[in-house]
Formats: sequence, structure tokens, C-alpha cells
Amino acid sequence: MPRVKSNVARHKRKKQVMKAARGAFGGRSKLWKAAKETVERGWVYAYRDRKNKKREFRKLWIIRINAGAHQNDMNYNAFMNGLRIAGIEVDRKILSDLAIRDPAAFTVLAEAAKKALSKAA
Repeated sequence: MPRVKSNVARHKRKKQVMKAARGAFGGRSKLWKAAKETVERGWVYAYRDRKNKKREFRKLWIIRINAGAHQNDMNYNAFMNGLRIAGIEVDRKILSDLAIRDPAAFTVLAEAAKKALSKAA
């Protein structure tokens, strides 16, 4: 079996890792083994937290919608159910933004949800 020289690929990989480790403290940005461990751990965290970020934002939006719904004498569950029955399709991100920046528009939506709930009952 022929001998494989992987110099070019190895140097490219090493250069990529050392570049990614530039912001680390001390030997973590200078020494190969420490830099590699730091960067690999960072990439694991980055992958994990891209998923967690979506989760955290959805949680935040729900908290804001719930606060806005409570200001209109409803809870989150009743508000979202009323919107669904009324046929109003607005995502949680937009509803959250309305609850914070435009309470009057949010109140209009809450009234529509209440009306839809009262008709359904």
C-alpha cells in the first residue's frame, strides 16, 4: 500500500483550528492540543446553542403574549385558542412584538379572540 503524505491537508486543518482559537486565553490560542480542545468544545456548544436559541426565543414570545393577554383579561391558552377559532393566523413572534410595541393592535386581536370564544361556547 502506498504511503500517503497528508501535509497539505493537515496544515490546512491546523491553520483553520488555530484561526478559530484566536480569541482564547493564553496557551489555548497558541498551543496545538489546547487550541484544538478549546475549538472543538466551542463548536459543540455552538451547535447545541443554535437549537437552544430557538427554544429560548419561543419561550420569551409566549411570556410576552401571556402578559399582553392578561392585560386584556385573558390567559395565553384562551387567547391563542380564540385566535385559532377566529381564523387569525399570526405567529408568536409577531404577536409578541405587538404586545410590546403596539398594545392597541394587540387589544383588537384580544377582542376578536374573545368574540370567537363566546360564539364557540
